[in-house]
Amino acid sequence: MVSNVTDSIKYVGVDDHDIDLFESQYIVPEGMAYNSYVILDEKTVLMDSVDASKTDEWLANVKEALGGRKLDYFVVQHIEPDHSGSFKACIDAFPEAKVVSNAKTFSMLPQFFENLELGDRAYVVKEGDTLSVGTHTLQFILAPMIHWPEVMMTFEQSEKVFFSADAFGKFGALDFDDPEGWACEARRYYFGIVGKYGQMVQTLLKKAAPLGIEKILPLHGPVLPMPGTELSYYLDTYNTWSSYEPEDHGVFVAYASIHGNTAKAAKLLAEMLEAKGEKVAISDLCREDMAECVEDAFRYDRMVLCSSSYDAGVFLPMHDFLTHLSAKTYQNRKIAIMENGSWAPSAARTIKSIVEGWKNVEVLDKVVTIRSSVKSTDIPEIEALADAVVEAGK
Repeated sequence: MVSNVTDSIKYVGVDDHDIDLFESQYIVPEGMAYNSYVILDEKTVLMDSVDASKTDEWLANVKEALGGRKLDYFVVQHIEPDHSGSFKACIDAFPEAKVVSNAKTFSMLPQFFENLELGDRAYVVKEGDTLSVGTHTLQFILAPMIHWPEVMMTFEQSEKVFFSADAFGKFGALDFDDPEGWACEARRYYFGIVGKYGQMVQTLLKKAAPLGIEKILPLHGPVLPMPGTELSYYLDTYNTWSSYEPEDHGVFVAYASIHGNTAKAAKLLAEMLEAKGEKVAISDLCREDMAECVEDAFRYDRMVLCSSSYDAGVFLPMHDFLTHLSAKTYQNRKIAIMENGSWAPSAARTIKSIVEGWKNVEVLDKVVTIRSSVKSTDIPEIEALADAVVEAGK
C-alpha cells in the first residue's frame, strides 16, 4: 500500500496478517504493521525496510512511490530483523543508493548479513548531523537502547516530521480499525518492548521537546496524531509511561490459582474494592496474555498479588509474572498480598522476597492467608485488606 503522509512523504510499509507472535512472545491477533517511508525531493530517501516475509510486497511499494526515479539514500534507523529483514534485497535492488546510519549500526549489520561489503556506500552520521536532499533536511538523533543500542531517529526540519523508529509504536496492522484507539495496544507494546528503558525515553523526549514536531512516523502503528487528537496527548502519555508513574488511579488484582479457590478469594476482594469506589482490573495469570497483565500492572497505582503456594514457594504463573515485572523495572507502586496454602503457606514470603527489591515499591503490612478455601472467618480479613488497599491510594 502506497499512501500520502504529506505531498512529498509517502507511506510504503506493509501489513502482516500471517504473524501469530510478534518477537515470538507477543500475541498479535490483529497482525502487525511494518512501516517504511519514501521522501521525494531533489534527492530521494527511503526510511527503513521491513521484515523479510514481506520483502516483495514492500519493494513493489517503494518502486511505485519512486515512480521510476532512482533511490539516492536509504536511511537505516534500527536493524532488528522486523525492520532490516529486507535490507540486503534493498541494497541489491538500488545499487546506487547510499546507506545512511550511525557507526554502531554499521558495526552490527555484518552480524545479520555475512560478507556484507558496503564500501563507499556507507554514509556515517552522528548525533545532530544533517543531510539536505533539496527542500527537506534530515536531522539525525541518536536514541540508544530504545530499545537496541544502534537505534537512531530522524527529524525532517521543513515539514517537522519525526521518524521515531520503534518509539510511539503499537501492535496491530494498519488496515485494522482498532475500536480501542491507540493507547491500549500502544501501552502493551511500550511496556513489553521499550518499558525497561524509561530513562532513555526520557532523554529522547528532552531532545525532541525543542524541535516543534508536528507529525510522528513510527515503525509500527499509525502516523500520529491520529484524527481528532493532538500530538501532545502522545508525548504526554509517553512521558508518563517512561517516568514509571501510574497512568490511572486504581487497583490491578492479579491472581494465580491452582484449583480455583485463590481465584474466588481474588474475585471477592475485587468486588469489595469496587464497592468502596475503586477502579479495578483483574486478571488470571494462568490463562490471560502475560503482556496484557504486565500492561495493567504498570497502568494502575496499586496492585494486589493473590497466589497459591507451590513447592514451598509461589505458584509458577505468579513467579513468571513477577519475573516479567522485574525485567521491565517495575517501580513506584504500592502492593498488597493475599496467599493460599493448605498446609504450609509460602506464597507471601516468596512474593515479598522478590518485590522488596524493586525500586520505590511499598508492600502493605496487611497480608491475608487463606487455608485451602475461603470461609466465613476469612471475610473480615479480606475486607480489612481491601480497606488497607483503599487507604494506600489516598
